Amino acid sequence: MPSLDKLSVLIVSWNGRHHLEECLVPLLEQRRGAGAAVEVLVLDNGSTDGTVDWLARRFPEVRVVASASNLGFAAGNNRLAREASGDLLLLLNNDTCPDSHLLAAFVESWRSAPADVAALAGRLTDWDGLRLDFGRGIATFDGHAFALDQGRELREARLPRPGEELLFGCGGNLLVARRSFFEAGGFDESYFAYYEDVDLGWRLWAGGERILACPEASARHRQGATGTRLGDFRRGALFERNALLTVAKNFEDGLWEHMLPPVLLTFLARVEAMVATANSGGEVLRGDAAPPAREARGVRRRVARLLHAAAHRLASSRQPAQDLPRLEDPQTLAQLRGLSGFLAALDAAAGERRRLRARRRRPDREIFRRFPLWIVPTYPGDRALFGSAAFRDWLPEDLEFERAELADVLRGG
Repeated sequence: MPSLDKLSVLIVSWNGRHHLEECLVPLLEQRRGAGAAVEVLVLDNGSTDGTVDWLARRFPEVRVVASASNLGFAAGNNRLAREASGDLLLLLNNDTCPDSHLLAAFVESWRSAPADVAALAGRLTDWDGLRLDFGRGIATFDGHAFALDQGRELREARLPRPGEELLFGCGGNLLVARRSFFEAGGFDESYFAYYEDVDLGWRLWAGGERILACPEASARHRQGATGTRLGDFRRGALFERNALLTVAKNFEDGLWEHMLPPVLLTFLARVEAMVATANSGGEVLRGDAAPPAREARGVRRRVARLLHAAAHRLASSRQPAQDLPRLEDPQTLAQLRGLSGFLAALDAAAGERRRLRARRRRPDREIFRRFPLWIVPTYPGDRALFGSAAFRDWLPEDLEFERAELADVLRGG
């Protein structure tokens, strides 16, 4: 492993002044025993809570970078990474409280890591330190991801061993070589937040590097303290858009053509199920669209009359026809907003896909032999779709998939 002279801690904060005290005090106290020089940078991400002035008074040793607007988690960390001078970057959430030996654990593990290691993934627990928040992440076939056993008591959780390979680490407690981070392209800033760490992990592995677990570097985390302020609708849209972007960009040629059909089929099936079951009038979608055989004669004339009548009703009233679905469910709208964002990003994603193809050193099939993609029923309609023979026929025959229920993924079997 190359020499390590300095470690840069990067903390992005959006109206998080009330969290920073609990994060920075234990972090700064352990710099002396870290085993390397340490600098701490905080990006104030368009906050309105006086964070910049408060940091200047309370923690003058912290380098503060101010943004006039909220850049998001991905772009915010990229900006701090450009400002940093360390050989290593430690990405740490502002709503964490690092254990007293977190820095030393990361530095010690890094010094003994093989040369092809690009990053070390630390552990996150809940605020009481009793339940797991992140130990090992899993990726689904359609670009979503979960923290395995999130919420389970530590003594029962499936925790990675020190030095065990991981597909990705959580961006809330992740050590990554500055050089590897930039050569891989950093975080994709179009993601804003969510799954940018999954996307980065995939790119690091595809580029020939590896990510190892470092559970000794642990921090307590107030899960959702920042993300929930985005609101369920915006968060849901980001989850869906970013999941689609992750698979559209990263699957290699030869596998991409086989994986995109089941991914898009799954997305469409979820939207259909949500419209049909969670929106007024949605049940009309599941009516029989074809007329009975005994009514086939004259069907064209009847359809024409029905269409003419429907058009007349719509033209003469500001209210939608009573027999048409009315989209009002937030989750359905979030899915559609995510799709709209994905379509708007297609050209940029295609350019990124070409760039990633040029730097690929490890095939996807090798990556997914180490880390099988998961099939986890999560949304309305998933269980029926995933259990169907037709869906199985759409999956590549030479890939193995892990199947599990959502409760087993989050709480253990």
